[in-house]
Amino acid sequence: MSLHPKLALLHDQLSHMERVVVAFSGGVDSTFLLKVACDLLGAQNVLALTATSPTYPSYELEQARELADEIGVEHLLIESNELEIPGFADNPPRRCYHCKHELFSRCLQEAQKRGFTSVLDGSNLDDLGDYRPGRDAVSELHIHSPLLEAGLTKAEIRSLSRQLGLRTWDKQAFACLSSRFPYGTRITSERLRQVDQCETFLRQAGFRQYRVRYHEAIARIEVAPEEIDRLLDPALRARLVAKFRASGFTFVTLDLQGYRTGSMNATLPEN
Repeated sequence: MSLHPKLALLHDQLSHMERVVVAFSGGVDSTFLLKVACDLLGAQNVLALTATSPTYPSYELEQARELADEIGVEHLLIESNELEIPGFADNPPRRCYHCKHELFSRCLQEAQKRGFTSVLDGSNLDDLGDYRPGRDAVSELHIHSPLLEAGLTKAEIRSLSRQLGLRTWDKQAFACLSSRFPYGTRITSERLRQVDQCETFLRQAGFRQYRVRYHEAIARIEVAPEEIDRLLDPALRARLVAKFRASGFTFVTLDLQGYRTGSMNATLPEN
């Protein structure tokens, strides 16, 4: 299936929806979906909904606000604290299910309250290739995933985003801060702040793709393979170690495999 038919299929899906709520993180996928929905249905028939929480970095929230404003769509912020969801903070392998169930339940409530007919999420075809228990919540609550249903991959969404003039076309992959913790390690507000502070350092230092994985006293840094050499610059390394230690880590390590999506899933038993 070439790219053009996939985009046509996406348009066909959306055209049958009257008024939609888009679960909007400000990432590559949800921004593209929001833009296409607004272009097709009219911005007055689309609501961008973002849930603020301790697991959502403040700079991502600011970017989401800017993007919604650029697209010209109403942007609703709702408060959601995943740490209060039973079963979430203990960080079981199905942690993401609890989070997504809470998020999309809130989206459905807002949709019903405001007269919207459908709730959309930005899952794409590549998401089927990793462990994603949040997809169970999407299915149970009958949330629509138009990008996935159209067979669009991440690379195709980036390409189409560039054609649409969206600045998110080359944005780094985003995942909530909870994904930085090994399954079974308790997630707390303080630990989330600790990771957020360290990732903010990497972002401000100019790294494009990074994660700070939490292992109690140890911070395990993942950056893109092509950025590893830069991380070893003596002056930068000294500032980084000082920042990470000030944030509460005793040891600071570099993962020589570099950044990869869902690296914490490597600890799960194979099916």
